[in-house]
Amino acid sequence: MIQDPAYLRAGAVLTVDLDAIAANWHGLREAGRRDGRRTDCAAVLKANGYGTGAIVVAQRLATEGCRHFFVAHIDEGIALRRALPDASIYVLNGLIPGSEDELAVHGLVPALHDLAQISAWRACAQRLNRALDAVIHYDTGMHRLGMSSAEVDILVNDRGRMRGLRLALLMSHLVASEEPDKPINNDQLERFRNFVARMPGAPASLANSSGIFLGAAWHFDLLRPGAALFGINPTPDRNNPMRQVVGLWGKILQTHRVDALDTVGYGQNWRAARTSRIATIAVGYADGYLRSLGNRGQGFIEGYRVPLVGRVSMDLITIDVTDLPESMTPPGTLVELIGPHNTPDQLAEQARTNAYEILTSLGARYHRVYLAAQPHA
Repeated sequence: MIQDPAYLRAGAVLTVDLDAIAANWHGLREAGRRDGRRTDCAAVLKANGYGTGAIVVAQRLATEGCRHFFVAHIDEGIALRRALPDASIYVLNGLIPGSEDELAVHGLVPALHDLAQISAWRACAQRLNRALDAVIHYDTGMHRLGMSSAEVDILVNDRGRMRGLRLALLMSHLVASEEPDKPINNDQLERFRNFVARMPGAPASLANSSGIFLGAAWHFDLLRPGAALFGINPTPDRNNPMRQVVGLWGKILQTHRVDALDTVGYGQNWRAARTSRIATIAVGYADGYLRSLGNRGQGFIEGYRVPLVGRVSMDLITIDVTDLPESMTPPGTLVELIGPHNTPDQLAEQARTNAYEILTSLGARYHRVYLAAQPHA
């Protein structure tokens, strides 16, 4: 890696452990099979695989046996189809008017959110003179996308509306699965069970990452993990059962001395209480290192904590390395910003956000390194 010219000129390095992603997928699939059912496990790869690289991750998971992939946008699905010609690829945002032919040409399956979308997709099937797969999304409480109960009643009583379509999946989305004690989890489960009973013959999917840990009742036929695949804790009230996937190391560009009472960075909002050594790192908010981490973030050098001081600027951050010997901080030194000492969940707490935003904000300027990118024997 050190001899790679792209690595040598990079200001920061993002590592993605493909073995960890594969292990997380296998673990989640097995969690869905502990009740004796043959529950299958998909992979949600929207937002470029939560910032890790959807194509590379999808290819690895396909070698592990994953056959179902979910994206948010049509273009994400088109890109994935080029890499996975035989996989089932579902588009969660559904049927944007005028997109029907593109979906059909690329073999993508839209989640249909209302009767009008069902009609439009059926018209496309008739126009092409072939059956098209479809997902029916029932809104059990999220109130973002999905069919209402009134529309479900109409569909159940008039299944002819589905003529020319193959019902590939029934789905809904959990509102608060990471909070297992919230009553809405059981409410949504009951609504979804009733929906599935009224639409027999199709596989069903309800559990997202955290939903898998609610128990077997939520598993149905297909699990839909996203964040947990990438190491985000699906059980925030407990220890993280997932392997960590992402590492981010920024390189020190320069280390300089500041006197007591000197300020660092824009706005003069950090002032040295003592003579200090400040290291400047080639990472900033243009790289997805959130501006809210100013004066709250931290890095690690050989396991030693070094606090971020001053504001996060577009391309740079500054850390206080006063307590480390100068021999540990020459230019080019790698500083762990995400890794074993500072997980995405911990960084999210410092930034006052969630780990989803941390990962999906990861910038394109990082030099990406995929670790142990070999399928399991």
